[in-house]
Amino acid sequence: MLDNRLEICAEMISGKGIVCDVGTDHAYLAVELIRSGKCEKVIASDIKDGPLDAARKNIEKYGVSDMISLVKSDGVENVDLDGVSDIVIAGMGGETIADILRGTDKIKVGTNLILQPMSKISYLRKWLGRHDYKIMEEKVANDGGKLYIIMRAEKISGLPWMITGFEAREGFFENDEFGAMYREKEAARLAKKGKALERAGMIDAAVHYCAMSERMTRGTEEVDINEIYSFLNSKYPFSLQESWDNSGMLVDNYDMTCSKVLLTLDIDAAAAAEAGCKGAKLIISHHPVIFEPLKKLDFNSPACILSRLGIAAICMHTNLDIAHSGTNGVIVKKLSEVLDISANMRSLEELGDGRSLGWIIELIDGVKVNKLAYYLKKIFGCAYLRVNRNCSNFVSKIAICSGSGGSLVNLAIEKGCDAMITGDVKHDVWVDANNRHFTLFDCGHFHTENLVLEELRRVLEEKFPLLDVEIAESSIDPCLYY
Repeated sequence: MLDNRLEICAEMISGKGIVCDVGTDHAYLAVELIRSGKCEKVIASDIKDGPLDAARKNIEKYGVSDMISLVKSDGVENVDLDGVSDIVIAGMGGETIADILRGTDKIKVGTNLILQPMSKISYLRKWLGRHDYKIMEEKVANDGGKLYIIMRAEKISGLPWMITGFEAREGFFENDEFGAMYREKEAARLAKKGKALERAGMIDAAVHYCAMSERMTRGTEEVDINEIYSFLNSKYPFSLQESWDNSGMLVDNYDMTCSKVLLTLDIDAAAAAEAGCKGAKLIISHHPVIFEPLKKLDFNSPACILSRLGIAAICMHTNLDIAHSGTNGVIVKKLSEVLDISANMRSLEELGDGRSLGWIIELIDGVKVNKLAYYLKKIFGCAYLRVNRNCSNFVSKIAICSGSGGSLVNLAIEKGCDAMITGDVKHDVWVDANNRHFTLFDCGHFHTENLVLEELRRVLEEKFPLLDVEIAESSIDPCLYY
């Protein structure tokens, strides 16, 4: 009666209590569970009358009406879950399954969920981890030459179960014949997407997809953290950091190896917890996790959390800001994708030894302020940005300093700039900019720096394609805006 995918669904049933079959589809699974003796009672639900009528006919045909209850319900909304040990949701899209689970708080901790998504599988895996569910096992079914993923998850309590974006694509099934076939197809799909992104000029994303394709085929591997540090040092020399800075390897881990790396702008408690939950043994940040000299160790400080969890930390602050392809260089690259920029990029503040804090670019045709503001919002992904009231309507020579560069406005004016892009601008700087008819864009400290994480992921995945490099979900603007 059951096809291969429903056979596996039946195998994953715990048999400890009542089974709820959501979206029952002729009640084939419900009938088989009773006939096989796997369970003694099933609740078969569907949102539409047609499938319920078809289910009723099959239930009557096999004489199991007294053991299978039919309920018209949107998901489990109208289902009494008292005594339900297993919930089956099969044959729906991953987003639909997530919506069904999202729409209820009735599911109890320890409930066994058997899920068989037809699409958006990686989305569902990520969603489960974010909403107190954990995938316990997965299997691949081959039905008529088509491969299906069946996952068994549990409702959990306590620390969240979190997975990386790559793990959401790779899955948690054995690499047997059908598993290998599934991953081979997924690897080909990721490689194809990477090539398309490369042709479109989206190099950061292209490298990411191609690296995921390679990991899908070969798996991840452990990398020596000192090797990662040496590679980063070759691109963004730590020796060139400002004298007041504290960039470098700031926290060691026990083994000094890792297969997963978490990238974040700040190592706060949320980032440290995310690294721990995702199993990352190295976290790389822009802002130092230890900046001022420590006079005591706070058990709940991010550095102590990392040490306790055995997670190493590499922090790249001013050495990343001043690198040609670092924080400010990324902004220039993003602007060059939407504006015609002269090739003669100049230093804003020259620091000696080939170092520069910020850059000056010249636009070949110039741009209106409102149009540039539109581009900046898209580039930085900020909800809003600030521009001074008494500014020029048209700009062509622009200074760029990520983070907090308000102190460099006078230098930018001295070097002939008519505008500056930065963040964290203080009140007196705004007043001075208005007095001097100088155009100033404040796009936020976070937003002008966080986009460098994609660049870091690209360079790491180019060098170490089998290293699972994840941009932290917790690397978000620390402020809300009303």
